[in-house]
Amino acid sequence: MYNSKIIGLGKYLPDHVVTNDDLSKMMDTTDEWIQERTGIIERRWIVEGSEDTSATMGAKAAKIAIERSGLTKDDIDFIVFATLSPDYYFPGCGVQIQDILDMPTVGALDVRNQCSGFIYAVAVADQFIKTGMYRNVLVVGSEYHSGGLDKTTRGRGVTVIFGDGAGAAVLSRTEDNTKGILSSHLHSEGKYAEELTVIGPSIKHWVPEIIEANDAEDTSYYPYMNGTFVFKHAVVRFSEAIIEGLEANNLKKEDIAMLIPHQANLRISQFIQRKFGLRDDQVFNNIQKYGNTTAASVVIALTEAWEEGKIHDGDTVVLAAFGSGFTWGSVIMRW
Repeated sequence: MYNSKIIGLGKYLPDHVVTNDDLSKMMDTTDEWIQERTGIIERRWIVEGSEDTSATMGAKAAKIAIERSGLTKDDIDFIVFATLSPDYYFPGCGVQIQDILDMPTVGALDVRNQCSGFIYAVAVADQFIKTGMYRNVLVVGSEYHSGGLDKTTRGRGVTVIFGDGAGAAVLSRTEDNTKGILSSHLHSEGKYAEELTVIGPSIKHWVPEIIEANDAEDTSYYPYMNGTFVFKHAVVRFSEAIIEGLEANNLKKEDIAMLIPHQANLRISQFIQRKFGLRDDQVFNNIQKYGNTTAASVVIALTEAWEEGKIHDGDTVVLAAFGSGFTWGSVIMRW
């Protein structure tokens, strides 16, 4: 059986930095309040009039990842794009990447698993490669949150958390089964879907209904999050997914060289770090700079950790995420 490994990484963040102090001018909040609850200091938001979208940011990150892989766009056999904020209700962003990068008419698949999106997307790409169907798969995670957030005091509990950005990885076939992705582990629990959700627009609550109603009190089109409930489940599921991955590969927590958790909340990452007894240099966090970029967060963090020389050949790297759905999972790889 073939194995897959990451041979190229890239990221893209909008230039516009929004600090906690900037948010305090929009809503009743403070830098201290935000940092205490989330660990976030600043985030990137797309400015009005910018050409950046989920698809175009994803394409910019993908171009970098492909260049770093040593391949060309014509070597990519398949595209997997993870996002909760596509440019269109349909089609998905995967086909836009194919067009923007002027790639051959390869297949393109969109993954809608929100915060767990990149984990799920990597698992899909990995299986396509391991079965021999494709040799090189481009995986993209990209989010444009800022255009759909409630930037008033009413929405501060959610709005202060999220940022815009994109990351990409090129997965390629290898016959060395000691390197690359060792296993992936995916889970869901749909009974909690409405604890972290956007109720509308959807098939049940179409956009024209919102426009026609013109109801300023209708918050269904803004993200809703039961923060305390989500936090309690996240710390449990993160741990379970990591343990499951380690056990599947006969590894122990001491074998982890680098843990890249989904950047949902710094407090969650710190809780997991303490639970597994990991040092600061064994866990990579960048939520302080970018906020929660949902499907992009793990791949942006992975890219930065690699760029900063914190991941080395032979390292056991663990990716883990939890989010809306609820969905969660882990990927265990040897660099």
